[in-house]
Amino acid sequence: MRIAVIGAGAVGGLLAGLLQRAGHEVVVTARGEHGAAIARDGLRIDGGWGAFTAPLVVVPAVAPPVDLLVLATKAHDSAVALGAATACDGAPVLVVQNGLGGADAVRAALPHSPVAVGLALFATSLAEPGRVTVTGPAPLALGGDQRAVDVALAALRDALPDEVTVIDDVTGAQWTKLVVNQVNALPAITGLSVQQVVAADGLRRLLARGMIETAVVGRALGVRWQQVGSVGVAEVAELLTGDPQRAERVPRWLAARMGDVPNPASTLQSIRRGRSTEIDALNGAVRDAGAGLRIPTPVNAAMVALVHEVERTGRFLSPAEVLARVPAEHDPRRTD
Repeated sequence: MRIAVIGAGAVGGLLAGLLQRAGHEVVVTARGEHGAAIARDGLRIDGGWGAFTAPLVVVPAVAPPVDLLVLATKAHDSAVALGAATACDGAPVLVVQNGLGGADAVRAALPHSPVAVGLALFATSLAEPGRVTVTGPAPLALGGDQRAVDVALAALRDALPDEVTVIDDVTGAQWTKLVVNQVNALPAITGLSVQQVVAADGLRRLLARGMIETAVVGRALGVRWQQVGSVGVAEVAELLTGDPQRAERVPRWLAARMGDVPNPASTLQSIRRGRSTEIDALNGAVRDAGAGLRIPTPVNAAMVALVHEVERTGRFLSPAEVLARVPAEHDPRRTD
């Protein structure tokens, strides 16, 4: 296949390299020093799935014919990034992003393209310009418009060392992933890895509270929770018991499955590169949905505000500062 990856950062670059290694013709869009390094030396990939260099072609815009477009930018960059692919309207698109909104952006920019959504469960970091490291090998879950799913599935099963699973309910899977993505905000605010956040009692409790808010809002929306990696119906049920200790099991499980390699999560990676983050599509999506349902989400609202503060100031907060800045605990199951 001829495949174009829009946004060859940590996730997009890894997918581009794996797809090329599997024999597909791959072009990518990438910017700044990272894009220049790829164009000059290829993309170096190492870590959990082995080490190799992918000699990817960097293009300013994607020209047809294309068998598959992969959108792997941050969610808030989708509309602008898709401007590089307007000539390919009608080609199947695979959106691989955290948060909500990417598929809608594709449908607005490329109205004739079928859209699939991929949920990357693996962890990968942009270690330096031109180099991506796989810190946590794991599968990818896939769902959406059938024509796009069929094309993406054929390509990904050639490329990914771990299983690619097909999901029935993309919205349910995205909300389950929003629970998982609660691990993003606190590392971005503190500069700590996910494992360090979970090991700190106060931060772990705060993380569990954010997960509870997400589960409560999702339940009110009628979400049909899907299994996404190690989180599914059973784990969401733990969050909804009202028992804080049981709720804290979920972040403990997530951290345990990440292994010993420090996982910075994608939002902290954006902070470290001086880029705007996707926090509005993650915790912000929970905050906004909760507001529409009149369900308080003080932790998610605080996470959005604090991440944006770190973006503006460049200063990480200590765990004590974070705990002092978040409103007192409130049972999100109550709406009074």
